[in-house]
Amino acid sequence: MKTTGGKAIYGASVGILMLEAQFPRIIGDMGNALTWPFPVHYKIVRGATPKKVVIDGAKGTLPLFIDAANELIADGVDGITTNCGFLALFQNELTEALSVPVASSSLMQVDMVNRLLARDKRAGILTISASSLTEKHLQKACVPADTPIGTTEGGKEFTRAILGNEIELDIDLAREDNVEAALALQKANPNLGAIVLECTNMIPYAADIQSAVGLPVFTIQSFVSWFQSGLQPRRY
Repeated sequence: MKTTGGKAIYGASVGILMLEAQFPRIIGDMGNALTWPFPVHYKIVRGATPKKVVIDGAKGTLPLFIDAANELIADGVDGITTNCGFLALFQNELTEALSVPVASSSLMQVDMVNRLLARDKRAGILTISASSLTEKHLQKACVPADTPIGTTEGGKEFTRAILGNEIELDIDLAREDNVEAALALQKANPNLGAIVLECTNMIPYAADIQSAVGLPVFTIQSFVSWFQSGLQPRRY
């Protein structure tokens, strides 16, 4: 039996482009390798901070993401994703520049989730910063224009600690922020049929949100798990 090489790393089919940050990444966070049931390969995009990407619209950072992605591809990954939902802005540019498939943002699930629901139901988005989530972000992710949006902005802990890139995070308060924001989104939209979590740092609270609202909750973890299953199908 013979096999063919050509890569530096094998078995980690998903490459994750990481923002440069210092806030805690608990298990469940996309940036904690223990979150994943399969190997992943990380690359930090130096200079792309949470504030730069979310608040400042990622201006001037596209070349940084392309260069970092190409390094991951050279290492041996078969697909690229990112650890910020706001990077939907670069979905088209990354797919054009790179030689492998790209799943830039959890927001790309919204249209697909809508197709799973009854006609009188629709998916909503829970984001870390509604004030920064623009029509352009939604268009790049093919999100319908009338999609309801909820946010943890103005809460006690989550948005401030993550976007402020703080060294400490109160997990219980962050969980409360996420659950309260999801309940507010549901109350304002009686036809809500599911929630898509924009922020990759929201994954640890998805089960709490689902329990509180009683609706399906989709995250970047669910999206990338689907993505990986195509890049590296299980052999039976």
